[in-house]
Amino acid sequence: MAPNDSDDNPARSGTPNADPMVRPRYTGLASFMRTPYRAIDQGGWDGVEIGLIGVPFDGGVTNRTGARHGPREIRNQSSFIRKINQATGIAPHDLCSVADLGDAWIEKPFELKGALDEIAAFFTQVHERGITPLSAGGDHAVTLPILRAIAQERPLGLIHFDAHCDTGDDYLGSKLHHGVPFRRAVEEGLLDPKRCIQIGIRGSVNELDQWAFSHEQGMRVIYIEEFHELGVAGVIVEAQRVIGTGPAYVSFDVDGLDPVYAPGTGTPEVGGFSTLEAQLMLRGLSGLDLVGGDVVEVSPPFDPTGNTALVGATMMFEILCLLAQARSAR
Repeated sequence: MAPNDSDDNPARSGTPNADPMVRPRYTGLASFMRTPYRAIDQGGWDGVEIGLIGVPFDGGVTNRTGARHGPREIRNQSSFIRKINQATGIAPHDLCSVADLGDAWIEKPFELKGALDEIAAFFTQVHERGITPLSAGGDHAVTLPILRAIAQERPLGLIHFDAHCDTGDDYLGSKLHHGVPFRRAVEEGLLDPKRCIQIGIRGSVNELDQWAFSHEQGMRVIYIEEFHELGVAGVIVEAQRVIGTGPAYVSFDVDGLDPVYAPGTGTPEVGGFSTLEAQLMLRGLSGLDLVGGDVVEVSPPFDPTGNTALVGATMMFEILCLLAQARSAR
């Protein structure tokens, strides 16, 4: 869509609050990157091309909760995000109509399966309206219902940044938690494992074959040791090769970062990549057919300075630039 189309698009109306040169960034109610809030009722989603969505749910966490508060604090910290990506020149709001669609509301947060079904129902509405979703979690379990909504027609590829493969299995009697979303997604035919790459894997494990499912299914796993051998440029080459030309989804768990950069997360693992390395890798995904993305596991109770939420907002902006570029190229 051409930049000059904004006056005719209802989703772009009222966007001056996105411009810090017009209205200071410390004013107004917090929304993702100061985009206009659009409710589903009364045609509020009409014309929206990319929807920024909060998923305040951490019922899938196996240890330290708190990611349910992630969307609210990411919204707050995202007021620091300006309009243009200085490194790439991409101005996502000029390429696509972008709006904050609010939160995927969960009426029964204490019932895990039902809560995930509610999230899937919300994102199905988003998908049916042709909106590309970019979400802020929430724990990593929320990615599964998002994929259930947007991968209905065909399996997707996956670029997954994380310290953990999240392809485990039953834990304390539950097959649904934040350590299994990508196993379940492959089993349900939502992901093509041959077009999945997992980057930054590290940390102690309970069993040496803990991530056997990823390897057995043909997912490309880049452990942190190989990450340093390949370097950022080499990892980008691998990601582009694995994903190819088909549609793909980006999932960014902030525990993929070294906890020096993102202490506010539930399952920190030392020895991760840096924020700059993460930004460079995300920018290297340019040209891929990306159809959605998320940033998960920001846990404000463990983030006293707010820095992890700022990191989460910044990674969301990098992914937003990719999604806007991909969508405008279709």
